[in-house]
Amino acid sequence: MAPMTQLPAGAKERLRRHDREIVTLAVPAFGALVAEPLFVMVDSAIVGHLGTPQLAGLGVAAALLMTAVSVFVFLAYATTAAVARRVGAGDLQSAIRQGMDGIWLALLLGVAVIAVTLPTAPWLVEAFGASETAAPHAITYLRISSLGIPAMLIVLAATGVLRGLQDTRTPLYVAVGGFAANAVLNAGLVYGAGFGIAGSAWGTVIAQCGMAVAYLVVVIRGARKHGSSLRPDAAGIRASAQAGVPLLVRTLSLRAVLMIATAVAARMGDEDIAAHQIVLSLWSLMAFALDAIAIAGQAIIGRYLGAGDTEGAKLACRRMVQWGVVSGVVLGILIVAARPLFIPLFTGDQAVRDTLLPALLVVAVSQPIAGVVFVLDGVLMGAGDGPYLAAAMLLTLAVFAPVALLVPSLGGGLTALWWAMTLMMTVRLLTLWWRARSGRWIVTGATR
Repeated sequence: MAPMTQLPAGAKERLRRHDREIVTLAVPAFGALVAEPLFVMVDSAIVGHLGTPQLAGLGVAAALLMTAVSVFVFLAYATTAAVARRVGAGDLQSAIRQGMDGIWLALLLGVAVIAVTLPTAPWLVEAFGASETAAPHAITYLRISSLGIPAMLIVLAATGVLRGLQDTRTPLYVAVGGFAANAVLNAGLVYGAGFGIAGSAWGTVIAQCGMAVAYLVVVIRGARKHGSSLRPDAAGIRASAQAGVPLLVRTLSLRAVLMIATAVAARMGDEDIAAHQIVLSLWSLMAFALDAIAIAGQAIIGRYLGAGDTEGAKLACRRMVQWGVVSGVVLGILIVAARPLFIPLFTGDQAVRDTLLPALLVVAVSQPIAGVVFVLDGVLMGAGDGPYLAAAMLLTLAVFAPVALLVPSLGGGLTALWWAMTLMMTVRLLTLWWRARSGRWIVTGATR
């Protein structure tokens, strides 16, 4: 990518315009994305003071729940790209119709996930290697929280619709409201009502359902305004599912990485899995923060390609990579500087704190790499380059899995496990950077 001084005439002004677009979309998206992992962080902070077994159980259950929801993140990402392309092509009615198909698909998938999760909860927790003391808490949290999965999938799809329409403010407002409700409900049900870890799960489910209702009200209003049908369309739902398959493969591979890491930590002991849960929550928070630029990228890139503006798409990609690097450096510094403030919020167990600190420093060092990875991931998603993303993530999983599984036998504890996570991010960086440089992701039109 050439420096700014080598750009053709008019390109500097376009970059400034990209900066304004990125800020306009990314700042509200940042708030909404940060609010999502804060759900788990609030649960971790509240449950952590119930005891180490409860926090360890939450760590296992949260990883399973995040997997159950996150494998379907294509409901947001694929919808954003598809809607944005149609917006760029000037077809708002078709754009919202595409989004409604995604919402109906989300509801169907959510019901299916509940049907699988409820009866298999004990087996899933056991397969994850939870200790005898942590397993009962993990099962309780998993079974109750799974009831909120349909609501969360609807939230994903509706968020994708609004992002594609270049609206990231509404998701911010809904996310902030949901986070506030979750915090109040968790504190009241866990300690006020004395429900323990079950209260934390119920508080989260209630907050998630409230968010889904808020999103549906906004999307339905938009559909009526532009004359889009609200009825389920079998062909449209099937097309949405087919478009999401490559991103599903990509996400399953990424979730497999996180599940392997959590399973390895669980087998190290309760202190390690408790510390890992805290590190993973913070890592997720940083990831969602960096993903704000990627969300802007999905919407902007999709719109430019839908309008046939390849030069605008290239310049936007360049600028977002620069933003990703700077943001990663800043976040890494913040992690190191703020660690004395936030570590006591999660646990009073000194053994957990001692295990946590060195792994946390590894996360801080890796943030600039993560910044570029998430931005390029968003650019390629916005371009609809799902098949490549799926293949690249499968390669990353193949590199990470054997390294992570060898950590317990080679030693190094949780810190070594998070160095393996840094290796994973480095492989992702290399594969995504190569694709971005090749230009093969640039395909114009209302559909790819």
